[in-house]
Amino acid sequence: MIDIQNVTKVYTTKKKQTVAVDNVSLTIRDGEIFGIIGYSGAGKSTLLRCLNALERPTSGRILIDGIDVTALDAKELRQVRQKIGMIFQHFSLVSSKTVFKNITFALKAAKKPKPDIEKRVNELLDMVGLSDKRDAYPAQLSGGQKQRVGIARALANNPTVLLCDEATSALDPSTTKSILELLKKINRELGITIVFITHEMEVVKHICDRVAVMQNGKVIELGTVYELFTHPKEELTRSFVHSVMHVDLPAHLRETHTGTIVKIQFEGKSATETIVSDMLQQFEVKGNILHAKIEYIQDKPLGIFVMELIGKEDEIQRAMDYIAKRTNRLEVVSHAA
Repeated sequence: MIDIQNVTKVYTTKKKQTVAVDNVSLTIRDGEIFGIIGYSGAGKSTLLRCLNALERPTSGRILIDGIDVTALDAKELRQVRQKIGMIFQHFSLVSSKTVFKNITFALKAAKKPKPDIEKRVNELLDMVGLSDKRDAYPAQLSGGQKQRVGIARALANNPTVLLCDEATSALDPSTTKSILELLKKINRELGITIVFITHEMEVVKHICDRVAVMQNGKVIELGTVYELFTHPKEELTRSFVHSVMHVDLPAHLRETHTGTIVKIQFEGKSATETIVSDMLQQFEVKGNILHAKIEYIQDKPLGIFVMELIGKEDEIQRAMDYIAKRTNRLEVVSHAA
């Protein structure tokens, strides 16, 4: 377990002090994939680097498996870091070394015997799907392959924690998906706790169990991914969710409609029920479907449905009341002029 207790990180120059992390407290459970999301400057990467003491907190404590990493001396910290792997945004591979030798660095630093190093690297290459790239150089690899080398290197000493600092930001969407699937597989099969820093809600949706939203060095919202998608409380969180679940109707639809346009949110069981069909049969209204989308988040459905209701005003109101009672949210987008 990772226990972050009232951590603050302040950078001081001659001219000013900058608070990068502001009194953050979080508990990250064993074996979960925990996301930290925020825009540039939110403090998320600084917080991540505090976890393995690449940055020393100005105040507060960080306990990993009961060990206070903020209180360790250099020798003790080197030992603890062997159990904390880290994956970087831009891979950080040595261009003059082969894939095999890039992965061996951590094992050599841990003074592993040569036969053990050979065996372990071959196991890791098989795990990340790069057995045929053992003797290749970074320049001969795609971005996704480079990141797979980075993942193999981070796993070399069998860590219990894996820190990912914008690990997919330099990759295209298809490659990002394959890397996220690999990390989910590693988490599932090895039970490694993963802390994932990102500014992309699509990444959070795909891989994380819980997520903390950071702004100006503070954690402003915390919850399961499904909770944040279905009931975001903060404006920043709503903005992140909108980037994935946005519904932008063309202007001509909003300007020329003759009925009432509503947006309906279906969660869990309600997403699979015939609510709209039932409503159209019970009330004297016609429905014009403008948009429909269902996403599966943590294997639970979340549906967004936009439709125009046409009919007498009182019947439309009764229909909306009916939908509101059977769903989680109904919002009137616009009324006919």
